[in-house]
Amino acid sequence: MTDTTDSDSKPTPDELLHTGAEHPVDPEDLVMASGRDVTKKRLAQAKKDLEEHGAAAVEKVLP
Repeated sequence: MTDTTDSDSKPTPDELLHTGAEHPVDPEDLVMASGRDVTKKRLAQAKKDLEEHGAAAVEKVLP
């Protein structure tokens, strides 16, 4: 059995790394950023928050 170590790991490819600035934030993104399950009620609230605060709404749910 072999253990993986940091020296065995490879960096994440650039195409998989993104900040989210490339795409507009949608209500589902906002709910998922909060770490909660996506429900109709949470999507509706997220949509309202995005309409009111724009993409800055994400800043309110991130730790």
